[in-house]
Amino acid sequence: MSRIGRKPIAVPAGVDVKISGNEVTVKGPKGTLTSQFHKDMKITLENNEITVSRPSDDKEHRALHGLTRTLISNMVEGVTKGFTKELEVVGVGYRVAKQGKDLVMNLGYSHQVIMPEVPGITIDVPAANKIVVSGADKQLVGHVAAEIRSKRPPEPYKGKGIRYAGEYIRLKAGKAGKGSK
Repeated sequence: MSRIGRKPIAVPAGVDVKISGNEVTVKGPKGTLTSQFHKDMKITLENNEITVSRPSDDKEHRALHGLTRTLISNMVEGVTKGFTKELEVVGVGYRVAKQGKDLVMNLGYSHQVIMPEVPGITIDVPAANKIVVSGADKQLVGHVAAEIRSKRPPEPYKGKGIRYAGEYIRLKAGKAGKGSK
């Protein structure tokens, strides 16, 4: 039996969970998340604990069991604590700023890169070289952060570009040097 799949999910106070068939709606202080799950997974709510069970030990059902439990757990955590991703901008002249709800980035191109704020996601700029993406939906936070990073990914020679906070960039050696003919 799946170790992850059989763990019950504790529902904290202030969080409202509605289960209708295989559609789960979680409502909390940070927002509301709704998700549809596989028809074979049985999701139940009993005395403030959500449990997920599977009908058989087929390979597909075993895989879906842990996945479903983790996705529901992320929904509960998202509406209570929320999720954040931090990005760093590295490079001379590279900087970011917030104009209204838009993220304006100067990334060494001949033009500014402007990204509008996505509904359900908050983008903060605490410094000219830091971006903080936060929201209740873990998948959406990761997607928006990856989209921002894709505007100028770190290059392998000097490490300039947008990277996740704490991301290690393996730098390549440059040209061999002068005088070697």
